Amino acid sequence: MAVLASALLAVGATGCSRSVDPVERLDKKATSALRTHSLPATTYRRWGLAAPLPPAPKPPARPAVRPAGPGLPPVVDRVPTRDKVVFLTFDDGAERDPRFVDMVRELRLPVTMFLTDSVVGPGYAHFGRLRAVGASVQNHTLDHPYLPGLPYAGQRAEICGQQEKLRQRFGIRPRLFRPPYGAYNDDTLRAAADCGLTAVILWSNQDRLRPGDILHCPEGQHGTSLTEATTRMLTRIQEQGFTLARLEDYL
Repeated sequence: MAVLASALLAVGATGCSRSVDPVERLDKKATSALRTHSLPATTYRRWGLAAPLPPAPKPPARPAVRPAGPGLPPVVDRVPTRDKVVFLTFDDGAERDPRFVDMVRELRLPVTMFLTDSVVGPGYAHFGRLRAVGASVQNHTLDHPYLPGLPYAGQRAEICGQQEKLRQRFGIRPRLFRPPYGAYNDDTLRAAADCGLTAVILWSNQDRLRPGDILHCPEGQHGTSLTEATTRMLTRIQEQGFTLARLEDYL
């Protein structure tokens, strides 16, 4: 397979980059209640949103994506669905905005964090707090290299190494993997499969949203915090008639 060229996301006025998360430990009835329960409008206004996000629909009963090849995980930049949902993801873990934890908790945001060990550094406790309020933690390599420039053994060390780091930190084995810069080749897919990952996640940021888009929310830039960037992204999602869903529920 040809190398997928890395994609760089321009930041504009619109803003926003098998776990055992607390929501995933709930039984189906409790999970449904959490998904559909409406929050007071004042809660949304407190975070700069004009109106509540619509509740997410019930997720599909089975995955809708196809593997990249025999024994290889699927490569997904957009989930095939007719539901008017999008998925909010963040990368690296460099910015540790303490208000973002409160935002995720109060708005019950189904966010997915792809973490790089060398970027997170001593900040794993922050992401432990995010996990405790429902965020999902997934794999983004140990050192954020350009994976196609490494041999299979090097790619496997980067991916499996972060699997082990996250197991040590949180007691989890992530099942989703995002290659740095969105760049991968056949060796990346083989290594991801050998490390126990079940899907390779890219992103699909566009001006006009489509059902199933996976949004890459940039961390706070140009003087804005991560919380402010997320508010802008949520406003954009609302204005276009979409809501958020948990990526893990659709894969």
